Amino acid sequence: MRQRVLTFMRSETILIVASILALISCFIVPPDGQYGGYVHVSTIAQLICLMLVVAGFQRIGVFRIIGASLLRRVHTARGLVLTLLSLTFISSMFITNDVALLTFVPFGLAVLTMARMEDKAIIVCALMTVAANTGSMLTPIGNAHNLYFKALTSISTGRFLEIMAPYSALSAVLLVIVTAVVFRGRKITEFEGMDSKGIERRVLAPDASRAQPDEIKVTGYGAGYGGWRAIVYTAVFLVCVLTVSDLIPLWVMCVVTVVAMLVCDRRSFLHADWGLPLTFIMFFIFIGNMKRVPEFCAIAQAFVGQHPLEVSIISSQVISNVPTSLLLSGFCDQWVPLIIGTNIGGMGTLIASMASLITYKNYARAYPHKKSRYLAMYTVVSVLFLLLLYLLALIIE
Repeated sequence: MRQRVLTFMRSETILIVASILALISCFIVPPDGQYGGYVHVSTIAQLICLMLVVAGFQRIGVFRIIGASLLRRVHTARGLVLTLLSLTFISSMFITNDVALLTFVPFGLAVLTMARMEDKAIIVCALMTVAANTGSMLTPIGNAHNLYFKALTSISTGRFLEIMAPYSALSAVLLVIVTAVVFRGRKITEFEGMDSKGIERRVLAPDASRAQPDEIKVTGYGAGYGGWRAIVYTAVFLVCVLTVSDLIPLWVMCVVTVVAMLVCDRRSFLHADWGLPLTFIMFFIFIGNMKRVPEFCAIAQAFVGQHPLEVSIISSQVISNVPTSLLLSGFCDQWVPLIIGTNIGGMGTLIASMASLITYKNYARAYPHKKSRYLAMYTVVSVLFLLLLYLLALIIE
């Protein structure tokens, strides 16, 4: 029991802190009728629906199958790394940086072992994390806080893409340059003669005596790209995207998503990260209450309003970018610098984006004696990207 509590506290630290802040604020502003307007229902509904459909995709192994198919065409070390970076960079735009790293970091570590490139795992994992964080900042559905800003400001999807495109584009160019400089064109022969199914089998479950992952339990090997479920999930995902773009009513998305997941795979409800929407709700309560305290509100507005870009970047380094987005948005209406600051602020420290911890945990599990070296490598690479992206922001804005 004690171990379960400790595990929960480590995995849901932000939720616990947000809950404590919400509880304290309830003593300052006792519950009343205005509490009902605190929670941004649209954001929570969109977040939950996207979480469910992405959990469904994960459980049928679609992302791993795509990765395995691409690896069949890789013949050099440089090509292998570019493939892994492209998978995390592009997929994070649609399935969030968290899910991209959860899916492709273990996949990447296994593939690097197969290719006898374990000595490069540190730099590859660091670059994959940066790729996920910089790719996800392009779209409203790439990050939970982007989804929130989109719903809060009613900004169009086109305008959001216009704001963040220069930063994702620069990041992509930098990732290619680093890969071209660091990795040579050493020939890789380990994947020759293997089809995508063979690569997937060796990555997913090389030891048949061990417990099989969800991908195999739900569909089995040889189910193509997830079978009929993949078609259903793709349709549901499109409904979610159209809803985020304000082209389909919110209630339609909710009904379609819930019904589809109940029919296709009810266990997806158990695999969704329910701590994330709960964290949002706790912060909504805290912000709603503190906005009703004139003294606190005046100080917060003065603090954030003068330098929203810099404040959001610095705050993200300490409490991560999702809490920063929720907190600062309650006291500042300069949306563009807040959006930019909280997104590029995901670079820097390991906790600037909580998704970065996913890579760290996976790497530390695989190479426990090298985890401090990974932390140093990631920090150097991430801070470099942060500085360059901040310089770009100063030029553009």
